Amino acid sequence: MSSLLGSLKDKLSDSDDFFVIEEEFNQTKFEIIGVRSLVDLAKSLELIEKHVTTATLMHKGVLDYLISNGKKISKEHEIITAVLEGELILVFEDCENFVVSLEPIRVSLSRPVEQPTNGSVLQGPLNSFNEERLVNIGILRKRLVSDQLRVKDFLIGKRQKKNVSISYDAKSVNKKLLQKTIELLENGSEIELQSIQDLMKVLKLSPWSAVGRIHATEIPQQAASCLVKGKVVVFIDGFPFAYILPSTFWDIFILENDKNFPMPITVSIRVLRLIGVMIALIAPGLYVALVAVNPEVLRIELALSIAQSRNGVPYPALVEIILMLVILELIVEASIRLPQSIGPTITMVGGIILGQAAVEAKLVSNLLIIVLAATTIANATVIGYQNLITIRMLKYTILILASIFGVLGIMAGVFLICGYFASINTLGVPYLNMDFSKGDINSG
Repeated sequence: MSSLLGSLKDKLSDSDDFFVIEEEFNQTKFEIIGVRSLVDLAKSLELIEKHVTTATLMHKGVLDYLISNGKKISKEHEIITAVLEGELILVFEDCENFVVSLEPIRVSLSRPVEQPTNGSVLQGPLNSFNEERLVNIGILRKRLVSDQLRVKDFLIGKRQKKNVSISYDAKSVNKKLLQKTIELLENGSEIELQSIQDLMKVLKLSPWSAVGRIHATEIPQQAASCLVKGKVVVFIDGFPFAYILPSTFWDIFILENDKNFPMPITVSIRVLRLIGVMIALIAPGLYVALVAVNPEVLRIELALSIAQSRNGVPYPALVEIILMLVILELIVEASIRLPQSIGPTITMVGGIILGQAAVEAKLVSNLLIIVLAATTIANATVIGYQNLITIRMLKYTILILASIFGVLGIMAGVFLICGYFASINTLGVPYLNMDFSKGDINSG
C-alpha cells in the first residue's frame, strides 16, 4: 500500500491543491487523499470522525462501516479518477489490497445557472467562472477531469498579499512557457497586484501593447480547451475571469463553443468573423479613399451618387468620418457604463436620432452613416472585449494612411498591422503562433 501511496503522490503532488494528511480517530490511523479545490476539508474530517465514532459505538469494524458508506477500489487509475472527481480516499495502514473512497462534504460549486456577462454562449454550458479563485479552479476541474491537470499557487504583493494560481496540462503544456511563467511569478512576488496591468508588470509584458497579451475568458469550456492546447491559465483572487497565457491571433476568431455546431456551420461562423474584422478595419479607410483620394476607381454612376450624397457637407471626408467615429466610440463606452436595463435603449435611440440629425443638418452624408453602421456591427463579431478594442484602435491607422495615399494607403496599413502582429512575442510565444490552434484546424 505504501508503494501505491508513493505512486499517487508522484502523479498528483505537482498540484498545490492536492493534499495527503494523516489522521487518527479512536485509535484508527489512516491517510486521507483529496483535492482542496473540490473538498471542504474541515467539514469532511468532521464527517469521517462521526463515521468512526458511530462505528465504535455500534461495535462494528471501522473499515467495514466506512466501506458501507463508500466503496472499495484497488486499481490506481480508479483511485486517481476518484480523487480528481472530488472524492476522499482513505488509505488504512493494515489494509494492503484496497482503499476506501468516501463521498466528502464538497466545496460549493453549484449556483444558479448564469450566462457569461461578457460573451454569449449558444448550445453550450451556460456557467461561467465565479468570484473566488478556488471555486474557479474547482469549476475548471469539473470541466477537465484529468490526472494531467496541475495547479500551482503563488502569493504576490508586498503590502496587500493576493493569491494567484496557475493551472496547466502537464502533458501538453509548452514547457518553456510554463517555466518562464513560474519564474516571473516567483520573482514578482513584491509587486502589488490590483489590476491586469499589474499582472503584466509581474510577467514583464509591455503595458503599451495595442494587442491584448493575456486573453481573459469567463467560459470554463474555453479555458479547458486552451489548457489542452498547451496554454497556461491564471486565476487571481477577486478576479472573476480565467486569464489565458499567451493570447494569440486565433483567439480573435476561434471559440471552443463553435464545435457544438455541425462542421460547415463552424467553419462558416469563423469565416464570417474574419470578414467582420476585415470590414471593421478597412471600411472607414475605404470610404475616405474612394470619396476623397481615388474617386476615379468607382463607376461614374456610383461616383455621382456618392457626390450627390455629400452635397452640402462642409467638411472633408476625413474630418466627417473621424467626427462620427468619435461620437460612436463615446456611445459605445457610455453603453458599457449605463445600467443594463436602460443602456441598450438609450444607445439605440441616441444613435438613430443623432445619425438622422447629423444627416439632416448636412454635417455628414447618408453613405457615411451606412459605413459606420456596417463597421460597428462587423466589429462586434470579434471574440473578447479586449480584441474588439484592439480592432477599434487599429482601424484609425488605416484611416489616416487612406486619407493620404488612398487605396495604396489601405494596403500599406494592412501590411503594417500584419507586421506589428508578427513582431509581438508573449513569454517566448509569437502572437501568430499556429501550434496553439492546430487542434481547431484539424477538427474545425
